[in-house]
Amino acid sequence: MQNEQELKELVREKYSQIAQQEKTANQSSCCGAGNCSTEVYNIMSEDYTELGGYNPDADLGLGCGLPTQFAKIRKGDTVIDLGSGAGNDCFIARHETGETGKVIGIDFTTAMIEKARANAEKLGFNNVEFRQGDIEHMPVGGNVADVMVSNCVLNLVPNKAAVIADIYRVLKPGGHFSISDIVLSGQLPEALQKDAEMYAGCVAGAIQRADYLNMIYSTGFKNVTIQKDKPIYIPDDILEKYLDKDALAAFRNGDTGIFSITVFAEKPVADCKPGGGCC
Repeated sequence: MQNEQELKELVREKYSQIAQQEKTANQSSCCGAGNCSTEVYNIMSEDYTELGGYNPDADLGLGCGLPTQFAKIRKGDTVIDLGSGAGNDCFIARHETGETGKVIGIDFTTAMIEKARANAEKLGFNNVEFRQGDIEHMPVGGNVADVMVSNCVLNLVPNKAAVIADIYRVLKPGGHFSISDIVLSGQLPEALQKDAEMYAGCVAGAIQRADYLNMIYSTGFKNVTIQKDKPIYIPDDILEKYLDKDALAAFRNGDTGIFSITVFAEKPVADCKPGGGCC
């Protein structure tokens, strides 16, 4: 597997391509990473079409959950979406926050930013904006967001702890996040762990569920809650590219699980971190 910067460039390249693909191509792949399955159905993503604010032009079929459905967004809130893609979650968040709120999408892929801005322009929204930048170092000030959402993005970032720390910085005291992501229970086979395509496909970059939640706790968040927990099944025709017959059977019969979870957590009103002497 490549180093951190090489992985980021891999993801940037893949998601620049994805911005130009049809939704059906992304849905039959691993988070859009490639047309790696002949079984055409949603491997990761869920159906957004019944949610208010849904816009089909912004739905690239890349998510692994419905974080905006669980995000407890109120009228007038400032909402930030991490890894905003073509704007899908931003437009749904805008439906919840209304004309008096503000929605900011952040993505590090130029093609995605351009696509999202074009979608916002067609919709005539003047309180939705898209900023290009890394989600480890967001191009926003501190203590500005009431709510933050993200959909199947943190698993693509090598330094996940830096993202969680910057979420803490950007949220207002008393603000909260709802994030959908891929986590593991048990160890992936080495062939999957080391493959770049599986990293871009949201699998090889996933970490253990316990480590993921501990990272959130240790940053200082409270009321950490799993709002949704869904097992993910990777079809055999994908796994056969990496595993021989025996290894595939061992994986299927073993204790390794791949899950989409939606996690909620709050930044303390007092903004008191563990070890800071005030808790």
